[in-house]
Amino acid sequence: MRSSLFITALLISCGSVRAQDPAGFEATAASAINRVIDAQAFSNGFWGIHVVDLESGRTVYARNAAKSFVPASNIKLYTTAAALDLLGPSYRYETRVYVDGPVEDGVLHGNVIVRGAADPTIGGHYEADTGEWNEDVDALRTFRDWADSLRSAGIRRIEGDLIGDDDVIDDEPLGSNWSWDDETYYYSAQLAGLAFHDNVVHMYVAARAPDMPAEIRWEPFDTDYIDVINRTWTDDRAGSIDEGYRRFRGTNRVEVTTIVPMGGRDVEEITVENPTRYFVHVLRESLLRSGIAVSGNAVDVDELSIKPDYQDPRYRRVAVHRSDPLSRIAALINKPSQNLYADLLLKTLGAELPGEDEEFEPGSAEAGAAAATTTFVRAGIDTSRVRLADGSGLSRLNLVTPEMTTSLLRYMWDHEDRRTREAFYNSLPTAGLHGTLRHRFGGGPARGVMRGKTGSLSFASSLSGYLRTGDGRSLAFSIMSNHYTSRTSRVRAAQDAIVNLLSR
Repeated sequence: MRSSLFITALLISCGSVRAQDPAGFEATAASAINRVIDAQAFSNGFWGIHVVDLESGRTVYARNAAKSFVPASNIKLYTTAAALDLLGPSYRYETRVYVDGPVEDGVLHGNVIVRGAADPTIGGHYEADTGEWNEDVDALRTFRDWADSLRSAGIRRIEGDLIGDDDVIDDEPLGSNWSWDDETYYYSAQLAGLAFHDNVVHMYVAARAPDMPAEIRWEPFDTDYIDVINRTWTDDRAGSIDEGYRRFRGTNRVEVTTIVPMGGRDVEEITVENPTRYFVHVLRESLLRSGIAVSGNAVDVDELSIKPDYQDPRYRRVAVHRSDPLSRIAALINKPSQNLYADLLLKTLGAELPGEDEEFEPGSAEAGAAAATTTFVRAGIDTSRVRLADGSGLSRLNLVTPEMTTSLLRYMWDHEDRRTREAFYNSLPTAGLHGTLRHRFGGGPARGVMRGKTGSLSFASSLSGYLRTGDGRSLAFSIMSNHYTSRTSRVRAAQDAIVNLLSR
């Protein structure tokens, strides 16, 4: 409510930017925007803003536009733009399943190997059209399909192991400069060439009798891949849920200390250690449930002394999973601001376009950032000043400027390939309707006519995207704020006020 009142006060104090000649429009916009960001609440922070007319290329407003800022999740604009530009909107991941032994009387005398492609979407719970998290997604469908493929190959029993091959990308599980105390939560899920269920378990905590531990269950099917310590409590005096979750570092031991009121229920996404082993562990459980016996264990390929040789005729492909096209994956990244998908996409660039020199390991974030510079050069960006440390924006080592960001937005707006242009634009949430913008711009003129990407870390907030004004002008804008100590809700309110002013 306070944020709503704050934004209303800003809009009233600044008035409306009416349709007029370009110079008059810019002068009026500048005066109004300056009053917003020069408010006392932001006196110890830094603002960087660049607004450009997409048709004429004329700058409508600039404040510290060439200064570097920590962009938070605005870096996803760079990741998805580069991937769509370089790989194309029709690019699909292919995850392949192999066997390496003979089948006799329904028994596979060998192993099943899943060769990962860094596809982030297998068993994922996000909707590309809305960016919403869907609790009811059938996460195990791909695994059941593979069980059908194994049965079609005559396999009823596997004597060997289930091996997860994640070597398509490097083995760095976390991004550079990620915060250690985020490791428990979904937005800091570990990275691997095999990803399943967003590399998390869904933890459900429900109240039972007063002064008794709550009931805990988790998906998928209470897998024994994790070990849960129940220190929850049902409190008939509590008015709200008091969340408490911790995954002990380097383990899959999860302590839950959540306090729930009578009738209360909580759900949290908890990360797993070693997503590759998690993938094949749950696959093994799924095969058993499908009636295929498995004698061996779930194994990470890094545990093997000899890696699979897929050119050897002993390795026979029995199944393949093809992802949705990149056009939809980009929407899965930008609308809900999904970190795991963005970071795996950057590493995918490093795997698919590793470059001719050996400076960076193929499939690493560094190799992906190097590959992405091709797009940034095409966009007219001075790449010597770009610092791309990860694909999601979770790292504080990312540095870009508002002016770079609008240059990238202009490049994608005018992209020579219509499908690429539309895929990028459609990947962004719409103000007041989708994803991270669903609950913003509820009653403002930008609702339904602005497409943008949010970004948020402690003391860093960004909003960049496209806007059509009341008189039909198309604008690209980038608004970044760092080092403020006022409430983030006030910073977002100021961003919304600026966009609404321009929309008017």
